[in-house]
Amino acid sequence: MKFDPATVRDPLPLSAFENCVVPRPIAWLSSRSADGVENLAPFSQFQVLTFDPPTVMFSANRHPDGRRKDTVVNAEETGWFVYNLATWDLREAVNITAMTLPPGESEFDRVGVTRTYAELSPLPMVAESPVHFECRYLSTTHLPGGSQVGTADVVFGRVERIHIDDDALTDDGRLDVRRIRPIARLGFNEYTVVADSFEMRVPGGGVVDARGRLEQPG
Repeated sequence: MKFDPATVRDPLPLSAFENCVVPRPIAWLSSRSADGVENLAPFSQFQVLTFDPPTVMFSANRHPDGRRKDTVVNAEETGWFVYNLATWDLREAVNITAMTLPPGESEFDRVGVTRTYAELSPLPMVAESPVHFECRYLSTTHLPGGSQVGTADVVFGRVERIHIDDDALTDDGRLDVRRIRPIARLGFNEYTVVADSFEMRVPGGGVVDARGRLEQPG
C-alpha cells in the first residue's frame, strides 16, 4: 500500500500516519494561567530535543474553532510549564485530563490528584507522578494546517530543574521502568505501557561526548 496523504483519502479505517509512529511519549503538562487557573493536560506529540542544555518540545493542535490550547497560552504568558511523567497507575487521571473543561475549572480538581508546587515558579505538579521537569518557555512555532484542528503550535522549553522520586530508581541509578510502567500513545484510542527493556551497545564502544558520557545514536 502506498498513498499521498495530501491528495488521497486515508485507505485505512483509522489514521495510517498516527498508527505508524509508535509509541509516542505522553507529556502530562501542568501550567497556570495568568489569572491563576491551574491546568493539567496530556500531549502525545512530545519529545526530547537535546541534552546540553536539556530541551524539550510539545506540539498542540488547535481546537475546532481555532482557539489555541490553554497549555500553550499559559506557557507563553507565565514563561513556564511542567512535565509530569504519566504512568500506568495514573492512566485514568491522564485520560480524564484530556477533556475540554469550562473556563475557570481546573483539571486538578476534576481528577483529584495531589498538588505539589514547583520551586522556580508557582506552577502545580502532580505529586503522584515519579518525575517532574520544570521547563522554562523558550518559543512557539506555528504550523499551519489544512484545517483548524490540523493547525499546531509547537512549544519549546528548557528544563531548568528535574525532580525524581528516589523510589523510582533502580540500585544502579536508572529509572525503574518495570516498576513505574510509563504509558505511551499508539494510534487512535490505543495506548501501551513500558514494562520491559533490553540493552544494546554500539559496535566499537560508541562515542564519548564532551561531558564524558557515552553517546549512543538515535
